[in-house]
Amino acid sequence: QQHKHSVHISVALFMAFCHGGNHMQSSHANGAVPGEPVKKDENSRRGNWGNQIEFVLTSVGYAVGLGNVWRFPYLCYRNGGGAFMLPYFIMLVFCGIPLFFLELSFGQFASLGCLGVWKISPMFKGVGYGMMVVSTYIGIYYNVVICIAFYYFFMSMTNLLPWTYCNNPWNTPDCSGVVSTSNQLNASLANATTTLVAGVSELVNRTKRTSPSEEYWKHYVLNISDDIGNFGEVRLPILGCLAVSWVVVFLCLIRGVKSSGKVVYFTATFPYVVLTILFIRGITLDGAINGIKYYLTPQWQKVLDAKVWGDAASQIFYSLGCAWGGLITMASYNKFHNNCFRDSIIISITNCATSVYAGFVIFSILGFMAHHLNVPVSEVADHGPGLAFVAYPEALTLLPISPLWSLLFFFMLILLGLGTQFCLLETLVTAIVDEIGTDWIIRNKTVVTLSIAVVGFLLGVPLTTQAGIYWLLLMDNYAASFSLVIISCIMCICIMYIYGHRNYFKDVEMMLGFPPPLFFKVCWRFISPVIISVTLFLSYKPITYNDYVYPGWSLAIGFAMALSSVVCIPIYALYKISRSPGATFRERLKNACRPHPKWGPALQEHRTGRYAAMASEDTVEARPLKEKEDLTIQGSNGSTNTHNNPNPSA
Repeated sequence: QQHKHSVHISVALFMAFCHGGNHMQSSHANGAVPGEPVKKDENSRRGNWGNQIEFVLTSVGYAVGLGNVWRFPYLCYRNGGGAFMLPYFIMLVFCGIPLFFLELSFGQFASLGCLGVWKISPMFKGVGYGMMVVSTYIGIYYNVVICIAFYYFFMSMTNLLPWTYCNNPWNTPDCSGVVSTSNQLNASLANATTTLVAGVSELVNRTKRTSPSEEYWKHYVLNISDDIGNFGEVRLPILGCLAVSWVVVFLCLIRGVKSSGKVVYFTATFPYVVLTILFIRGITLDGAINGIKYYLTPQWQKVLDAKVWGDAASQIFYSLGCAWGGLITMASYNKFHNNCFRDSIIISITNCATSVYAGFVIFSILGFMAHHLNVPVSEVADHGPGLAFVAYPEALTLLPISPLWSLLFFFMLILLGLGTQFCLLETLVTAIVDEIGTDWIIRNKTVVTLSIAVVGFLLGVPLTTQAGIYWLLLMDNYAASFSLVIISCIMCICIMYIYGHRNYFKDVEMMLGFPPPLFFKVCWRFISPVIISVTLFLSYKPITYNDYVYPGWSLAIGFAMALSSVVCIPIYALYKISRSPGATFRERLKNACRPHPKWGPALQEHRTGRYAAMASEDTVEARPLKEKEDLTIQGSNGSTNTHNNPNPSA
């Protein structure tokens, strides 16, 4: 396949990457008016990224999120340190990267969001609805975590960080700060060396203490209740921060990918600067080496635990954003011949390297805290998102001019979260706009964005109550866990077996100029679906929060949330079969699975090979309409392809 067309594409890709994504095929720019600037959207109706770097940075910002800081180190910590690395990297190689490439190529080929792409096999459009449900759940609770980061950011605007000492009204007698002189503790240590066994046992009891940052988090920020059903009051400062975070997300997306593409130049790069500063400070602390050892030393018995493998698979999906619909959406704004294979490798490796790097920063601090509190590393910190709001703030009090570093760190957390939140919201907006597809909805995309932001804020209010953390962890564990695995598995089966792997490989070759590598072909067809299916059935264990055990009714709600995204798939499939033409069930099933006539590249200029015949048929059928409706032609900006409009009937 190394013919002149692929050479032309390779040169075009190089030019696009180096010169800011100028129109790749400007030599035949789809009927463009002479004298127009070269840097013009290839798809004038939907729009494209300003350049290819914007897409890569946005995807890195999407993949590298809060999960890299508070979820990956937490899963390592829970699943035996370094032992978690083995299943994690196996899942990355055999599931994560192949599925990442599959979703990027899928969205880029059709230039449609997570609903429109299912023209490939209309019966499976329920997978797209499932992705929207997952993105909705994640978008609701993700912004609550961002708002807590906003809260800490605002509380850092002071001379002395409020979680530095143990002399606050919310502190308990068990509190022991790292910054204070620890006179009482030192005195008890001195006495213990001269007393009998009774004195030693008293010392052991006294040294099991909590840090001021942990007490600030539990007793002041959350004011946590004793039960998931005991909502208590809404924490007004958190509610205010939630409003701020939704306003920021809306303003950054006010012009869709055109505005968010500019914001990511900062939001995707700045976090690495702060992580590096914290890493250098962390490894110079006493006891840091113990934390790093705990992080890297594998507890191999944990590898035999199915829950560890389940967590590894879930973390890959969660972190890379597979099955959320965001990857399909972001790739749909690429130009048709962009090398998404290269992009998928770069983004996946960057994401996972960031997770491991953030783990070093977290565990160096945990080692220091364990050393100070005289307890094992495994007993030091809180589970869940609290890890980032307990271990990191503790470390920040040790830095010179600690409020400045605290402001920087929580600003970094906000940026990490926003990068992901942009894509979650854009996924929902794009799906709705593509589905309706009228000129009015495209012109008023901002109204759709605003509506979704307002609804997201209102649905997030219960998570700002005193029981909010319980609900947040419940949503995190169920809404964004095994349902992602099911959606990915069904997507693989649909594309590889219903649509046909040979058809899809030809589509990818037509788009990139080369077929997918053999490894990816094998993974897409066999390895990825098998691994994730097996993991799915072996990974369940009920969740807990510290010593709190979730009641049965709350777990039932969790399962309902997980199933609400998956159940879209069979419901829509039955609906589509019932509406498809055919005398028998088998005929209806065949017609429901057959690709829609408008499936394929969005622009006329790219509909070559087997899509050329379909395009010409569409043109012949559309001619009478075109003669009647001149306005439609004028609005299409020279592309004159009616198939470019998304079709709600699919």
